[in-house]
Amino acid sequence: MVASADQLATQAGLTVLARGGNAVDAAIATNAALAITGPHMCGMGGDLFALVHDATSVHALNATGRAGSGVDATVLRAEGHTEMPFRHDIRTVTVPGCVDGWSALHERFGRLPLAAILAPAIELAEGGFPASPLLVGALAMLDDAGREQLHELVDQARRPGARVQRPGAGRALRAIAEAGRDGFYRGEFGEGLRRIGAGTYSVDDLETPGSDWVTPLSWPAFGRVLHTIPPNSQGYLLLGAAGLASSLPLPDDPDDERWVHLLVEAAKAAGRDRPAVLHDEADGPALLAAIATRSAEIDMDRASQMNGAQHDADTTYLCTVDGDRMGVSLIQSNASNFGSWLAEPNTGINLHNRGLGFSLEQGHPAELRPRRRPPHTLSPAIATHPDGSLAAVFGTMGGDGQPQILLQLAARLFHHHQSPAVAINAGRWVLHGPVTGFDTWTASGGPHLLIEGHAPPHWLTSLAARGHDVRSAPPYDSGFGHANAIVVQADGLLASAADPRARVGSAAGI
Repeated sequence: MVASADQLATQAGLTVLARGGNAVDAAIATNAALAITGPHMCGMGGDLFALVHDATSVHALNATGRAGSGVDATVLRAEGHTEMPFRHDIRTVTVPGCVDGWSALHERFGRLPLAAILAPAIELAEGGFPASPLLVGALAMLDDAGREQLHELVDQARRPGARVQRPGAGRALRAIAEAGRDGFYRGEFGEGLRRIGAGTYSVDDLETPGSDWVTPLSWPAFGRVLHTIPPNSQGYLLLGAAGLASSLPLPDDPDDERWVHLLVEAAKAAGRDRPAVLHDEADGPALLAAIATRSAEIDMDRASQMNGAQHDADTTYLCTVDGDRMGVSLIQSNASNFGSWLAEPNTGINLHNRGLGFSLEQGHPAELRPRRRPPHTLSPAIATHPDGSLAAVFGTMGGDGQPQILLQLAARLFHHHQSPAVAINAGRWVLHGPVTGFDTWTASGGPHLLIEGHAPPHWLTSLAARGHDVRSAPPYDSGFGHANAIVVQADGLLASAADPRARVGSAAGI
């Protein structure tokens, strides 16, 4: 089974499964297709995290890029920057880790040749695909400089359904199929990135493989063991909040406004010190241990005033499970709507802006420095039973709000035993910040609690009475994430759902 935010990508993954590939092959194929059809969400110019469940073990891959050797925080501060530039600045573009991630996944777990895995995506790039409504809408948000950089997409995706061809991205995929990561980082993409970087990246920055297999972060909650990526990922917030919520008297009915209140307060308690503690050298188990002591901070009746916010980021999440019950939870991202609004000139591949997670505060543990990874919002998840067997793969886009959305899904799937379709379709809440949303946990005015339009109507008034600053949003709004999940049922069959908020997503099996 495959679930993704684009039905064309889901079909690419299923094609590879039908040709004898495993769940890792299918995940790479699905991601490669999304890199072509969903450049507003992800792409070869972005970063990647993946979790793989193989038999009874969970393996974690950190394929997020490092800052170029030529970056210097003192230069940015001298220019007057107090935060990392959000758009149009190559220094916010860390070396893209996506292709490194594909290479590491394939080398360790792949079954089919890369050429066979990437073939569906190459066909989409060269033969064309219909522009999705979300792609067209995202292009409309570009400024003049962004439109010039991304002219290949702007000129073609003028309406939903218009044919879009991406020959440069197709060449990059063919180079990867023939020569692996070197075909990308040592090929025309790497040459173009170094050229526009103008000293930001050294040859060694691009030629040195940048992905790492790391020890997954794990924590019991809701009768399962939840697993995610350790820092520099913010995934620990899901585990910490879920652990707190598991100890609270959650109502039996998730439509009860007390259910929202308690989960919101658990999320706040988990994340209140995120800006100070999340960096690429942070101790994940220590962060979880600290959160586990905060249950006394949660008022069962009243909203706290701890800061927190959510960002409507552009990321994509996909998951796959094969016949042997290998499961993959993979998330891949540009950061925010086409990322930096810059493109590598040879291939036209747009570049992420993940470096915005760095701090420019001198001496901060996440201060921008050469070859460091920035704090990351991406938070893929796997759930296992206490015996280690696979229970579910699940995740979402949603920027800084990802742990909040996943907390709701985990509670619904494992505490309330809802089906993936019911859990994913249910109305959501997110803590929403006042500016970009990447100011999560730092906004001086604190967050408001945004309630999705098809959530129970009484949530608005009841939560306001508890002291929450409540706002309403449209039903099935993309700001509440694009979640996907595959659950292994008690009878061994798979159940899955794709998020309707993605408009063109799908979950399908063979």
